[in-house]
Amino acid sequence: MARGKVTIQDIADALGISRNTASKALNGTEGLPEETRNKVIKKAIELKYKQFSLMEPETVLPKSSRNIALLTENLPNTSHFGSTLISGLEKRISAEGYNLSIHIIREIDQKSLSLPNNFDVANVDGIICIELFNLAYSNLITSLGIPTIFIDCSAHVCYPDFSADVLLMENEHSTYQLTKKLIDGGYTSLGFIGDYNHCRSFNERWVGFNRALTEAGIRLDRNQCILDEDDLFFSSPGWADEKLNGIAELPSAFVCANDYIAVNIMKSLKNLNHSIPGDIVVCGFDNGPESRIIEPHLTTVHIYSNEMGVKAAEMLLSRINTPEQPYQVSHIYTKPVYRASTPDIK
Repeated sequence: MARGKVTIQDIADALGISRNTASKALNGTEGLPEETRNKVIKKAIELKYKQFSLMEPETVLPKSSRNIALLTENLPNTSHFGSTLISGLEKRISAEGYNLSIHIIREIDQKSLSLPNNFDVANVDGIICIELFNLAYSNLITSLGIPTIFIDCSAHVCYPDFSADVLLMENEHSTYQLTKKLIDGGYTSLGFIGDYNHCRSFNERWVGFNRALTEAGIRLDRNQCILDEDDLFFSSPGWADEKLNGIAELPSAFVCANDYIAVNIMKSLKNLNHSIPGDIVVCGFDNGPESRIIEPHLTTVHIYSNEMGVKAAEMLLSRINTPEQPYQVSHIYTKPVYRASTPDIK
C-alpha cells in the first residue's frame, strides 16, 4: 500500500469493521468500546494513516533513554496547583536520573489526534499527562505502549479499559463533607457551579455534592445550578452575571467545582448587589492563592500538590520497572479549609 494513500476504508477493511466505525474511533466519537477504538488507532499507526504516518506500530525503546515526557494542554501558572505538583515530580524523577521534558498539546493536535512535533516516541521511557481531558487523545497516548500516568483524566474514562495509571486528589469525600456541613449549618437550598463532565475530578466533586443532598433528603434543583460546558464559563466579561441573573431564586449556598469559578462567581454576585456571606455563602476547591485574596476569604479544599507530584513520579517509576503490574487508580487525601465565605461552618 502506497504511503500517504491510506484511507479510513483501508483501516476498516483491515479490521473487518465498517468505515463508519473506523471513522468514529479516529474522530473520538463517544459510545464506542475502548477495545475497538484502540484497535483502530493501532491499525492506523501500522498502516501509517495521515497523522500516524511517522509513528511505528511496535516501537522498540532503548534499554533506557532516561527521558520522561510531560504532556499538558496548558502550562501551569502560579495560581494553580500544577506548578507545585511539577516541582515535586521533577525532584523525584531527577533523583532517579531521569530528565523531564514538557510538551504542550494544542487544541489542533487533539482534534487531529497528532503528537507534538518535538515528541520522539522512540526516546521516551514514560509519559505523565496533566490536565489532558480529551478521551480520544488519551487513548492515542495509551496506544503507544509507553508507561503512562494521568494526573486527573477525562470524566468519561472507563478504568477497566484504560491502559494507564491514574492519580487524583481526593474529590468526592471532601466535597461531601463540606456540603454536609453546610446542610447541618442550616443551608438547605444548595447549587453546584461547574461542568461535571470537564474532568474526572469535577465529576467526583459533583458526586460528593449530590450524595450529601441525597442523604439529607434534599432534592437537587438544577435551576439553582450552573452546569454549562467548561469552555463557556466566563467566555465573556458579563457571562457569569447573565447566568446568575437567569436564576429565578438563588440558593442559600453555592458549591463550586474549583476556586477559579468560585472567585469569579463571588465577583459577579457582588456586581449584582448580593452580600457574601449575608445573602449567600460560597465555597470552592484547590486552596489556590486567590482563595486567600478575595474578600471574604474563600472556604475551599486544600490539595497537597507537592505530595501528588512525588506520588505520581513514584507510580510512573514503578510502572517503568514493572510494566506487567495491574493498573492503579490512586487518590491523595485533601482537606476542607473553612473561611469567612461560609461563617457558620467549621
